[in-house]
Amino acid sequence: MKTSSKKRRKRSKKKFQIRVGRLVFDIFLCFLAFSLIPVIVFRYVDPPSTLLMWIRWSSSDTESQRSLNTWQSLENISPHLLKAVIAAEDQKFFTHHGFDWKAIEYAIQVNLTSDRKIGASTISMQTARNVFLWQKRTWLRKILEGYFTTLIELFWDKRRILEVYLNVIEWGEGIFGCEKAAQKYFKRSPSLLSPVESAWMAAVLPNPRQWSRQPVPNHVRARQAKILDSMATLRIPTH
Repeated sequence: MKTSSKKRRKRSKKKFQIRVGRLVFDIFLCFLAFSLIPVIVFRYVDPPSTLLMWIRWSSSDTESQRSLNTWQSLENISPHLLKAVIAAEDQKFFTHHGFDWKAIEYAIQVNLTSDRKIGASTISMQTARNVFLWQKRTWLRKILEGYFTTLIELFWDKRRILEVYLNVIEWGEGIFGCEKAAQKYFKRSPSLLSPVESAWMAAVLPNPRQWSRQPVPNHVRARQAKILDSMATLRIPTH
C-alpha cells in the first residue's frame, strides 16, 4: 500500500511539473510572438503612436500629441540634423551592434563611485525604449530594453533605426518627432534645418521638456557649440 501511494504521488508530481513546464513554455511563446511581430512590422510600417505619448497626454493639462502623423523619411530630414544627433547621442552608432560596452562600463563605474548619475544609452537603445517601453527606470525596463534593442538590431538596418528614432523621440512639452519640433522651434521643415539649428535640436535631447525653454540655458548653448565642433569631422554612411 505504501509503495503504491508513493508511486501515485510521484506520478502526480510529474504531471504537475509537466503542466507547469507547458504553461511556462506557452507564456514564453506568447511573449516571443507579441514582441517579435511588432518589431518585424515596424521594420516596414511606421509606428502610429507610442506608450510615452499616451502617458504624456494622460498627465498633461494641455493638448498633447498622441499620434505620429508627421512622419519624415531620412531623405526629407536635413543631413545636418542626422549628424547633430549622432554627434550628441551616439558617435559609434554605425559601428556598434546596439550597445556601447565601453560607455556602459564607464557609466557603471561613475554611478557606483560618485554622486553623479550618467547613462550610456545608444540611439538603438533609446529607439527601443521610446517605441516599445516606458521611461521610468526599473530593472524590468532595462532588461526589456536590452531585449528589444537586440531585436531591432537584428531585424532593422541602421538607417531604419535612425529614421524611427528621429520621428518618435520627445523634443519638448507635448512635442514628438523632428517635424513637429522643427516647425515649433524654427518654423520650417526638418529638411531645411541649418547646422546651428540642428546642433541646438540635438543639444536639448537629454532633457527636452526643460532645456528647450526660452531663454536658452547657458549649458545648452555650451553643449550646442560642442556638438557643432563634433559635426565638422563626423561622417555618415550613405547606405
